[in-house]
Amino acid sequence: MKFVKITPEDNVGVALTALSCGEEALGVTLAEDIPAGHKFALRDIAEGENIIKYSAPIGRATSDVKTGAWVHTHNTKTNLDGILEYTYNPVPIPEKAGKTVNFKGFRRKNGKVGIRNEIWVVPTVGCVNSPAEVMVKEAEKLVKGSIDGVFALTHPFGCSQLGGDHLNTQKALAGLVHHPNAGGVLVLGLGCENNNLDEFKKVLGEVNSERVRFLNCQDVEDEVEAGLEILRELCDIASKDERVNVPSSELIVGLKCGGSDGFSGITANPTVGVFSDMLVYGGGSAILTEVPEMFGAETLLMDRCENVELFDKTVSLINNFKEYFMRYGQTVYENPSPGNKKGGITTLEDKSLGCTQKCGAAAVRDVIGYGDPVKTKGLNLLSAPGNDLVASTALAVSGAHLVLFTTGRGTPFGCPVPTVKISSNTPLAEKKHAWIDFNAGVVCDTGDITSCGSDLFDYVIALASGEVKTKNEEFGMKGISIFKDGVTL
Repeated sequence: MKFVKITPEDNVGVALTALSCGEEALGVTLAEDIPAGHKFALRDIAEGENIIKYSAPIGRATSDVKTGAWVHTHNTKTNLDGILEYTYNPVPIPEKAGKTVNFKGFRRKNGKVGIRNEIWVVPTVGCVNSPAEVMVKEAEKLVKGSIDGVFALTHPFGCSQLGGDHLNTQKALAGLVHHPNAGGVLVLGLGCENNNLDEFKKVLGEVNSERVRFLNCQDVEDEVEAGLEILRELCDIASKDERVNVPSSELIVGLKCGGSDGFSGITANPTVGVFSDMLVYGGGSAILTEVPEMFGAETLLMDRCENVELFDKTVSLINNFKEYFMRYGQTVYENPSPGNKKGGITTLEDKSLGCTQKCGAAAVRDVIGYGDPVKTKGLNLLSAPGNDLVASTALAVSGAHLVLFTTGRGTPFGCPVPTVKISSNTPLAEKKHAWIDFNAGVVCDTGDITSCGSDLFDYVIALASGEVKTKNEEFGMKGISIFKDGVTL
């Protein structure tokens, strides 16, 4: 396919390959060159009239737009502005066939399941990042049996933070310590930090003392030697763990996009939406985050809430994030990014209506705060920003076994859990084959999103079973970024 009209109501088409002035596309003659991923007018659109894509307004024309003309930032402006009032208008949730199969996972003592058997060093404070990294490098020789690797999850926080920031750090680190992908954890403290071990344990709660150990660097003469001894013990224990059959209904999958382009809402995001519905309708759980990239499509999510209480929580989720922007004097709708615009995304509505397709059509079953774990099966909305590293880390903290990360431009990073890069277009998959795990760009050729989503489901099962690894795992790209909002002393 060279072009597409996404829904019958749209007054713009999308070029799936670069189109030239004078070409015929969707029954119109193009009035100018149209870059791949970008929009063109299917009829005359008057100044002030809405631009319709995905059956919804993505902004309004700032000048008259002639049939066949390029529709982008030079002639389109967002309709969004400030805090809104919302009304609950629940929609029927379609009945769909889910899918439940077995994968090979690690059943932990508390009943949770991991898809990896890693050893993590989790610093309570950035001051001990370097010792943590030295320990991990030395501990590589300890990897044996079913252990997938030893990793330091370093970060710059844990001291000189106040209030909500301090709690965010503690909750994020606690979520990682409890994560079932870790067969053993060494919590590494300094001794004098705000987030010292005694204070951190108050937030951490109960742990398996065989698998979670603690060390204050100031309490020992040689912290690396002491840490390695603990890591040796953890490796001896975790190396004996074995994969067992686990139903896919126990999977928790995070949904994220970054470096989106004009193809994202046509290929990669709806492909993930098909996967999400297969998982959720089969009894599994999916987590959608990036609250600022719900702006403009939030009512679609609100109307899918199971009840009015969840609707109210979703309204708070949206408006609290808008107030966060406004508190710092920032424009609520200062989005999309330069890379998004270059790829064909014009306004935040354009971006959000594409982004939210990742969560399919299932009902919203819970809304959770930053750092809180998933407690309800099904589709969950999570409070976190759009930043790739922060949002992906937040998904892992809340219990995601893996993150499905759609992208139109590519990125190499990985969060603490396997981070599946799904390309929205085939040229990206071919160019950055060392980054991309799954190519949804084939949808441009086949037009078959359902089959692509089913293929993605099969890939995820193989990934969860340890049969394949993501590119970020192969290259050791793993990091965390914690949400910060406030004063640093």
